[in-house]
Amino acid sequence: MQTLHNLKHPVILFDGVCNLCNASIQRVIKNDPAALFRFASLQGQLGQQVLEQFHLPADAFNSFLLLQDGQLFSKSTAALKVMKQMKGGWKWLYYPLIIIPPFIRNFFYDIIARNRYKWFGKKEACWLPTPELKALFYD
Repeated sequence: MQTLHNLKHPVILFDGVCNLCNASIQRVIKNDPAALFRFASLQGQLGQQVLEQFHLPADAFNSFLLLQDGQLFSKSTAALKVMKQMKGGWKWLYYPLIIIPPFIRNFFYDIIARNRYKWFGKKEACWLPTPELKALFYD
């Protein structure tokens, strides 16, 4: 069992059945050639551990979370911190967007989160990474 205090990489936690979330994770992988990030679905063992440790509901799957250096970031702040560490133009989006106050960024984030299944669809089960990517994911 993985413990949260010995994680060596930043971990992105996401809704494993959400098509938008899965596409976002695949985009991060594509733009993370150094394999900095690791991934875990919120429905999985590590995801549930993080939710419990940070006193979040066990069914809080509507937020993109980033666990990095012992801190948990959520919603737009988590997404922007990930973008800043990606290669290419993604990191440059961080700078103009981070100056927008979180309550404004998260207002739009929450609209997308509430409608993500309706707009982008949902899988019946969590997306499974290819064997080549399996090492980047926690159960």
